[in-house]
Amino acid sequence: MLIKQKHLDGIMSGNISLAFRKWKNLSVKKDSVLKTSIGLVKITDITETELAQITEDEAKQAGYDNVNALISELEKTVNGVIYKIQLSYHSPDPRIDLRQKSQIADEELEALKEKLLNLDKYSNQGKWTLKVLKAIQENPKMPAVELATKVNKEKEWLKLNVRKLKNLGLTISHEPGYTLSPLGEYVLKSLS
Repeated sequence: MLIKQKHLDGIMSGNISLAFRKWKNLSVKKDSVLKTSIGLVKITDITETELAQITEDEAKQAGYDNVNALISELEKTVNGVIYKIQLSYHSPDPRIDLRQKSQIADEELEALKEKLLNLDKYSNQGKWTLKVLKAIQENPKMPAVELATKVNKEKEWLKLNVRKLKNLGLTISHEPGYTLSPLGEYVLKSLS
C-alpha cells in the first residue's frame, strides 16, 4: 500500500488516522505493519464502505480538505471495492539502525552475502545485486530512470529490486535516487 509523503507526515503527527482505497483485491491485512519513509505504520482496522457513506470528518481524518476531494481521488480508479483503513504510527523503521552500522560481525556479513547470492540465484534477470550496488555507489542520488539505464534495466524493475537491497539495510532512498548506507559500503567493500 503506497501512502503519499504528506499523508505519512500526518500519520506521524497523529493528524491522519484513516486512509481510503479502491481496490479490486484487498492488499493489506488488519494488524499488518507497513514499512514507510517515516517508519512503521500499523493497519488497525479495515472495513468496506461506499462513497455515499464517507463523511466530511472521515475525509479530514484521511488528510483531505473535504469529502469531494477524497471522492474525486477514489473515482480515478474505475473498478473495485472501497476500503476504509484505520492506521497509526507504530515505531521507527528497524532498518535505520541496521543501515547505520559501518561494520558487522563475520557471521552477520556471511548471512548478508548469502541473502545477496539468493537474490541473484532466484532472479530471472541473472546476477544483479553487485552491479546495482556499484551503480548506486558510483552515481549517488541519480534519478531511478537514469540509474536503470546504467544497469540496462527498466525503471520499475530497478525500483522493486533496490527496495530488496534497502530491506537488507544496504541502501538509502532519496528524492531523487539512492545512496549506499554505511552498511552497504561495508558489504560492497567486502565483496570487491
